[in-house]
Amino acid sequence: MYSDQHFTNREISWLSFNERVLQEAEDPNTPLFERIRFIGIFSNNLDEFFRVRVATVRRMVDLGKDEENLLGNYTPRELHDKIQEIVINQQNKVQDIFKSLLEELRENNIFLITEKELNHQQGVFIKKYFYDTVLPNLVPIMLSKKHKFPYLRDRSAYLAVKLSKKSDLQDFAYSLIRIPGRSVPRFLVLPKNGKKKYVIMLDDVIRFCLNDLFFYFDYDVHEAYTIKITRDAELDIDDDISKSFMEKMSHSLKKRKIGKPVRLLYDREMPEDLRAFIFKKMKIDAEENAIPGGRYHNHKDFMDFPEIGKKKHYYPKLPPFRHKDLRPNTSVLRILRRKDVMLHYPYQTFNHFIDFLREAAIDPQVKEIGITIYRVAANSKVVNALLNAIRNGKEVTVVIELQARFDEEANIFWSNKLQEEGANVINGVPGMKVHSKLAWVKRREEAGFKNYAYIGTGNFHEGTARIYADEGLMTSDPRLANEVEKVFDFFKQNYKHFSYKHLIVSPFYMRDFFDDCIDREIELARKGKKGWMILKMNSLIDTGMMRKIYQAGQAGVKVQLIVRGIFGMQIAQKGLSENITAISIVDKYLEHSRIFLFGNDGDEKMFISSADWMPRNLNRRIEVACPVYNREIKAELKEMLKIQLKDNLKARILDAGLQNQYNAGDKDRKYRAQEDYYNFIKNKHHIVMKIYHNPRCAKSRAGLKYLEEKGYDIEIKKYLTEGISVGELKEIISKTGEKPLAFVRTQEKEYRENYKGKSFSDDEWIKILAENPKLLQRPIVVNGNKAVLANPPESVEDII
Repeated sequence: MYSDQHFTNREISWLSFNERVLQEAEDPNTPLFERIRFIGIFSNNLDEFFRVRVATVRRMVDLGKDEENLLGNYTPRELHDKIQEIVINQQNKVQDIFKSLLEELRENNIFLITEKELNHQQGVFIKKYFYDTVLPNLVPIMLSKKHKFPYLRDRSAYLAVKLSKKSDLQDFAYSLIRIPGRSVPRFLVLPKNGKKKYVIMLDDVIRFCLNDLFFYFDYDVHEAYTIKITRDAELDIDDDISKSFMEKMSHSLKKRKIGKPVRLLYDREMPEDLRAFIFKKMKIDAEENAIPGGRYHNHKDFMDFPEIGKKKHYYPKLPPFRHKDLRPNTSVLRILRRKDVMLHYPYQTFNHFIDFLREAAIDPQVKEIGITIYRVAANSKVVNALLNAIRNGKEVTVVIELQARFDEEANIFWSNKLQEEGANVINGVPGMKVHSKLAWVKRREEAGFKNYAYIGTGNFHEGTARIYADEGLMTSDPRLANEVEKVFDFFKQNYKHFSYKHLIVSPFYMRDFFDDCIDREIELARKGKKGWMILKMNSLIDTGMMRKIYQAGQAGVKVQLIVRGIFGMQIAQKGLSENITAISIVDKYLEHSRIFLFGNDGDEKMFISSADWMPRNLNRRIEVACPVYNREIKAELKEMLKIQLKDNLKARILDAGLQNQYNAGDKDRKYRAQEDYYNFIKNKHHIVMKIYHNPRCAKSRAGLKYLEEKGYDIEIKKYLTEGISVGELKEIISKTGEKPLAFVRTQEKEYRENYKGKSFSDDEWIKILAENPKLLQRPIVVNGNKAVLANPPESVEDII
């Protein structure tokens, strides 16, 4: 029924996603320095793609068979060649975009210059910097036909140097210099010249000083060209039963560093003789593995380009704010006993989760804490809270996934650290990756033990929580929290079988569960009722789920898909997918949450999940999806989906031709989902207390002190000196629900002499107060649509 023609190949689809990233670098509406950053993100993405996915395709080419059931009617060889073709075209496009960005920088008096453009003073500055900072990190390697070619580090950039003489071009030598990646910054900001700012790349600092590096050779011509190798990052874990899994992983990570080359990027201006020498010594097939590029490689470093631009060159800051129910000095567990809390990252602060762990770590009634770790920050506050919990006598169970791609070494470090402190560390589940995002707290209470849980879509990583759009549900609802405890029981005892009525756990139930949800919508549509679903995820490439969605669309179910990355379906195909739409949003934050909403004949069912719909997530990983029961939270998430579907600035249509055309949508109004949702959530949760304050009044000072001690964001209006209008005063008093007379200071001399015993209307009193602000009671505190006379200060709690 559905041939390979109805699906798009995974690798080709991923390259189309990275093209969307490149579109952000090309878009003139994106701030200049953010466009530079997107060049870096594109390059970093491509590195990882070659290390993992292209390496897999290369192995299939070598084996002569398809181990992954490739979609799209490609043989492994055809797919490899198609990838090369697309990547070369994208690399050419990157060079063109990079040139236009350099021109735009120049228009803003910012100059990225080469070693050939330095003036005398800059040259002196560079020489000193080279001797003091760069030279101690350089060790040139002389190359020859007789000696073995040196090992090139994965993802490091090198300068391939040709040394020769003007008087005798046949007298030459080759050398190789690794450009320091960590010990020296890739960019050097030079001293300003008036309004002009100058930046030079480390590559060109080294080029400028090549004669200082090779002074002991009798050569007077120095040429340097960048090369970069990308290696196969697959971990081959041996089956030696005498070794622990930790030992096997550590050994495999060492082997990864010398993995087979899958890509060699080189400067296309490199002389033919030097290029041929390198290819031959490295045994590189120019057709299969070599990609010509520009003067600079490792564009990923542009993610850290010096911040020397103006305010207009960056995205407006959207600082994360607190959840309205989790005010400073508030017990998180106490709030969770009363209601569920959903945290929307990066719009709300990740500190709430740290507070949750910290409180559990010091609460004497907490018996046990559990957490799953896939990726954490380098100096993880999450792990620090867990270590403190252990020191406070808590039982701490940490399920840490040692096979988290490119975080294996960090996770081995944390695993050892936690074990040393006394944690019960579980290094994954045999044969599967643990990708669920769960935390669990078991607390002793009057009626017995009570469970608290966190169920999320993203990692417990305070760094990525500032740039990844994710969801995290904190709850003590026994339907959910008790089943999270069951998941941890499974981690401890894999041989036991557990059933779940509320959580949806892969690889045991998830595929069948969501199949049933879709079947329900199909059944409704066939009965002439309204069947619909909105599915948001990072990647959709599982053939079983894609076939099921096609089936739903053909049955008349309205399907709206929001898929940021890999997408294997072909939309708007007659007789196949007319009822299905799909968009991808690429913007300042990485869309990472998975949210599934089903119409269910009016009784809408919503789920958040750690899993995309990919074979690995549904078949080979421990993932958890969670129903959203709280109506307020469900409404917030549904509003997010509605806002994203309206996006007409950053949403692209996912069509069969991979054109990445922008979603036109409503032409009369501009919608940008991430900023619009930030404002929506901020209006609901961000509490800013505006206080009408008289600094000379003790009661007013007491009210301000109360707000400060409670940790609220405060806006102070000194109404005696700044004045207050009739309209403003009328609005404030209306928010209190009181009459204007209640805000008149009747003890004031002016009141006794001019107004006592007289009758005035509400509007007249407001005019009198505006003209004579000394008569106004203080302090008045306003929170959104509510206001109160904060005397005593605790009255503020009435408007929270």
